[in-house]
Amino acid sequence: MKLLWRLRHAMWALCLLVCALAYMVSSVAVAGPDRQVAVTVDDLPAGAANAMSAATITEMTSKLLAALRQQKVPAVGFVNEKKLYKFGEVDERIKALGMWVDSGFELGNHTYSHSSLNRVGLQAWEDDVIQGESVTRLLLAQHNMKLRYFRHPYLDTGRDLETRRQAEAFLVARGYHIAPVTLDAWDWMYGGVYEDAKKRADVMLQQQLVKSYLEYTDAVFAYSEQLSKEIIGYEPKQILLLHGNQLEADHFNELAEVIRKRGYRFITLEDALSDQAYSLPDTFVGEEGTGWLDHWAITRGKPPQGAPEFPAWVIEKSRAIQKPPP
Repeated sequence: MKLLWRLRHAMWALCLLVCALAYMVSSVAVAGPDRQVAVTVDDLPAGAANAMSAATITEMTSKLLAALRQQKVPAVGFVNEKKLYKFGEVDERIKALGMWVDSGFELGNHTYSHSSLNRVGLQAWEDDVIQGESVTRLLLAQHNMKLRYFRHPYLDTGRDLETRRQAEAFLVARGYHIAPVTLDAWDWMYGGVYEDAKKRADVMLQQQLVKSYLEYTDAVFAYSEQLSKEIIGYEPKQILLLHGNQLEADHFNELAEVIRKRGYRFITLEDALSDQAYSLPDTFVGEEGTGWLDHWAITRGKPPQGAPEFPAWVIEKSRAIQKPPP
């Protein structure tokens, strides 16, 4: 009897162990990969700063920062200091920019006037980088922080490899880490149309734009995840490009929900850059900038295909806004 009881006990224990292992395996399968993403925000104090009042910039900044804090998302904002210099509003615009560091976020350099290395040439671009440091360094210093990140305007890294390497050496000499991009859903184009719709109180178009933006972002994430695995064999710590605009200020909470549903957790840019992927060979050059997943694919001689198509109707509306009146 004792032997029979021990056998039954052992079988029961084995059954429990098998069930526990099955549950663990299923849980891992449901959870999926450990996806991580860093958020970066370009064109501060605001993408459309020239068309905004300082009061509007302050309101937009306050709303965006509140959303980032609510979602517990660390972020680095990249500055074009030229946008601070509007007659009668300089102090207020600098104060709005300072809200980023006052709220615990970091700032980086995006050149003074959003200059493309591919268009202005190396010397003029270097001058623009230096000119874009003044206010940002002071704001960071007030919080015992240093200016350490740089983001290329238009993601233009050079038309030829010699220029690219010279520009990179210049940045390193000034203490910068380059901030790559692996995820870009063109929120800047959505943002321009959204701001125009908001000015005209076109609520229906605003809703249509937000819905399309979130769907397109989801598609970009899915594409980038698959492309990552095809190119480098795994999904690296991704870096998302956003812009300082009304669209993000009004709807970042919804964007964060889309991202989290894909299994992501938000990390710092510093953490993201620790991924070995950002040390991969990269010899990309071209007339137009692009993300680093494309860099790595093209470097390996395998230009990527199958990217989600950006909605043509948004492009058309964006062009219509930019047309001068007859």
